[in-house]
Amino acid sequence: MNVKKAAQVVDITSVVCPITFVKVKVALEELEPGQLLEILMKDGEPIQNVPRSLKDEGHKLVQVENNGNGTYTVFVEKGN
Repeated sequence: MNVKKAAQVVDITSVVCPITFVKVKVALEELEPGQLLEILMKDGEPIQNVPRSLKDEGHKLVQVENNGNGTYTVFVEKGN
C-alpha cells in the first residue's frame, strides 16, 4: 500500500526513549490536521511505544513498514 506524500519526515533512529516521542510530537505540532508525518524509527521500544502513544493522542496510524534492517517507517495522519 502506497500512501500519499508525507508533509514532513522525522528520523528518530538515533534517539532513545522517551525523547523519541517528544521529537515526534514537536514535528506533529508543525502540521495541520489531516497532514501526514513520516517517522523513521528503530525496532524495540520506539516501535512498541510511539505508535501506541500517537493513537492515544488521537492521531491515525496509516501504515507501518518493516524496512528489514532493524528500522521501521511509520506514516501517521495528524488528528484534530
